[in-house]
Amino acid sequence: MLETVVRFFQEGGPFMYPIAIVLAVGLAITVERFIYLASIRRRNRLAFEKGILPLLRKRDYQRAMKAATSSDSAIASIMSAGIGRLLNNHPREDVEYAMEEGLMEVLPRLEKRTQYLATLANIATLLGLLGTIIGLIAAFTAVAAADPSQKASLLSESISVAMNTTAFGLMSAIPLLMFHALLQTRTNEIVDSFEMAGVKLLNIISEQPAPQSA
Repeated sequence: MLETVVRFFQEGGPFMYPIAIVLAVGLAITVERFIYLASIRRRNRLAFEKGILPLLRKRDYQRAMKAATSSDSAIASIMSAGIGRLLNNHPREDVEYAMEEGLMEVLPRLEKRTQYLATLANIATLLGLLGTIIGLIAAFTAVAAADPSQKASLLSESISVAMNTTAFGLMSAIPLLMFHALLQTRTNEIVDSFEMAGVKLLNIISEQPAPQSA
C-alpha cells in the first residue's frame, strides 16, 4: 500500500509537492482549531454553568461579577460586560448591547484561520488542474515527435500520469472542505451558547430588579 502511494505521488509530477504542502498546512490549521474550540467549549461550560449561572439565579450579582472577571474564558468576558452594566443600574437594553459588543470582540478569535481551509481547498484543486494541463501539454508535445507505432501507448501513459495531479488535488481538497464545514458548525454552536447565556441573564434580571451597586 505504501509503495502504491509513493509511486502515485512520484508519477504525478512536480505539482504534487505544492499540493502536499497545501494539504499539510490545512491539516495543521484543522488540528489547531479543533483543539482550540474544544478548549473554549470546556472552559465556557465550567465558567458559566458551575460558576456564574448559579450566582445569577441567586441574584448575587456582585459575586457573579467577581466570578466572571476572575475567569479567562470567552463567555466570562461577555457576561462580565453585561453584569457590569447591570450593577451600574443601566437599563436592560444597555446590558444587552454590552454583551453583544463582548460577543463581537470574541467572535474573531473563534473564526480565526478557519476560512483559510476553504481557500486552501480551492488552491489544491486549481493546482491539480494546472498540473494536469501542463502534463497534457508536455505529453502531446512528446507524442508529436514519437514513432507513429508508439504514439497511442505513449499518449495513454502520459495522460494517466497527468491525471494523477488532479486526483491528488481533489483528494486534498475534499477533506479540507469537510473540516471547514465541521469547524464552522463547532463555532456556530459556541456562538449559540454565548447567546443562550445572554438570554438567561436577561431573563433573570427581568424577573426581579437588580440590587443596588455597593
